[in-house]
Amino acid sequence: MSRPAGAQPAAAHATPASSLTAARRARELAELAEGAESGQVDVLVVGLGATGAGAALDAATRGLSVAAIDAHDFAFGTSRWSSKLIHGGLRYLATGQLDVAHESAVERGILMERTAPHLVRAQPFVLPLTPLVSRGQAALAQAGFLAGDMLRLAARTSRRTLPAPRTLSAVETRHMAPALRPTGLRGGLLSWDGQLADDARLVTAIARTAAAHGARVLTRARALSVTGSGATVRDELTGETLEIRARAVINATGVWAGGLVDDIRLRPSRGTHLVLRSESLGGLSAGLHIPIPGESNRFVLVLPQGDGRVYVGLTDEPVDGDIPDVPEVPETDIGFLLDTLGSALDVPLSRDDVVGAFAGLRPLLDTSGTDGSGRTADISRKHAVLTSPDGVVTVVGGKLTTYRRMAQDAVDAAVAARRLTAGPCRTAGTPLVGAARPSTLATLSAPRRLVRRYGTEALAVHALAAADPALARPAVPGHPITRAELLWAVRHEGALDEADLLDRRTRIGLVPEDRGEALAAAREALAEGTALLNTDTA
Repeated sequence: MSRPAGAQPAAAHATPASSLTAARRARELAELAEGAESGQVDVLVVGLGATGAGAALDAATRGLSVAAIDAHDFAFGTSRWSSKLIHGGLRYLATGQLDVAHESAVERGILMERTAPHLVRAQPFVLPLTPLVSRGQAALAQAGFLAGDMLRLAARTSRRTLPAPRTLSAVETRHMAPALRPTGLRGGLLSWDGQLADDARLVTAIARTAAAHGARVLTRARALSVTGSGATVRDELTGETLEIRARAVINATGVWAGGLVDDIRLRPSRGTHLVLRSESLGGLSAGLHIPIPGESNRFVLVLPQGDGRVYVGLTDEPVDGDIPDVPEVPETDIGFLLDTLGSALDVPLSRDDVVGAFAGLRPLLDTSGTDGSGRTADISRKHAVLTSPDGVVTVVGGKLTTYRRMAQDAVDAAVAARRLTAGPCRTAGTPLVGAARPSTLATLSAPRRLVRRYGTEALAVHALAAADPALARPAVPGHPITRAELLWAVRHEGALDEADLLDRRTRIGLVPEDRGEALAAAREALAEGTALLNTDTA
């Protein structure tokens, strides 16, 4: 594979243009406030999930001036609550959505081979052929995996990137997943897909790459109101308000999109995941597809994370009423996921084994009519780009895998609607911060875990820990995240408080017990990082 165009060399420090800090945020907010009367940006993006950050990067790489804001933080909403998978579209192929399936496969290949090979790797999955899976269902699933491999081929993704699916013997299946019940196990079906090191880290990398291309990327900046020519914004840290004038405005606020633009009708769907300790499942070397009893094409996923945790998900339940900032996980979802696991596993799992849980809301476009009938599981995951009468471009629907294409379509619409002078989309060939070809990443003198999270910047993170033994210590006992990573997040990744550090730059916070133990380390990193930045800018 060729080296991603523009990939960073194996440097021992972050590129200043991509480093996001509290000081940079304050300076750029002040610049926007001062320029409200005398000038405007070409594009204002509201929302810094994957799609919003992607739109900021897309517009900036076309030569447009960009401001991108979020009321909270990068990946505060749906983008941090995914299964951490980069899907090839197999599910959509099975339901006849050929265009969505092909788009997913193409975008998966772009991430794995061009823009983020450091963050996305090939993940094996086993579908165990238990007595609950008939031979007809097994044949159908095997045909589906072969069709998925044809999608890979059509998307021009290398076989070196994603190996071929194949059948497994019962012995091979149990070797990859020792927790499976041996009674009646006929074997398994092995397939491959893309797995993210961390979905929130992907969003942070997109946002930092946008900043490196000149975008002003600003968290804790809430849009109070938007029009086609700008927004009234409140700095959530100071309470001050400012006007940001823009030639085009893109609303990428996901499930909250209807709160900024009228006539956006969404049917949010809740996807719940459980967090288990790895030892509860006896050491998995592959993910699992566990068929949901009574469903022909739905599975519960068992997803080993490589950090001592396993995620189990996910549900697909409609959500009515007000949209919360952080969705709660109902006990009914937890019971459903545990029951489905129990249908295939030999190890007893109870509610006490669930050390954490999280839920995300998918921003599905309501196409069901006025009565809201029908299951959210049946709503297409195809995205939509809508332009309001006053010119605000809203992008909704879709999924994490296709964030780049969603962003491209949103910027295309904004450029057309507002007649902006812009170059073509470049993001399919623009590597994210830390990207390099796999052969380069393999030679970096840093722990493999760091390389999978930081790419070429792993050298700098590792150097912090090597220079100070205190920073080499884990942020919480039993978890691999070090204090050096917390400090790096303050100095380069725009982390402003403990929640940014524990819930998004790292995922320590997914286990409440671990979060509590790591709070002191997070506060020390914030204090030390702020002191170092003040020294650097003095």
